[in-house]
Amino acid sequence: MYHEDTEMLFPARVIPALLDLRGDLWRELVLRVNASEPEAIDRLAFVLLMIRLGGCSSCQSDSFRAMRGCTQCAQQTVRRYRGSEQDLIKGFNDARNDVEKYLKR
Repeated sequence: MYHEDTEMLFPARVIPALLDLRGDLWRELVLRVNASEPEAIDRLAFVLLMIRLGGCSSCQSDSFRAMRGCTQCAQQTVRRYRGSEQDLIKGFNDARNDVEKYLKR
């Protein structure tokens, strides 16, 4: 069964739905990323962070995650993340560094 909210990888259109799921640091990050241009490194890094956290690359069209849709999956991923907000910010910074390295090649 196909869900119309399901895509191959984390879609940037879901970013605003993640706004109030953690504390102030997370909220500031989501606001900043959401306000950035589609090609901005911060936005690409956030998408990469969510792909890594949610395991998007291993999601199959017939999986439970895919049947729920990307929005619900991403919200659940952020809510259930066991690390701190600082860990999430570090993950974002790591993803940002990886994106920068890739784009410099």
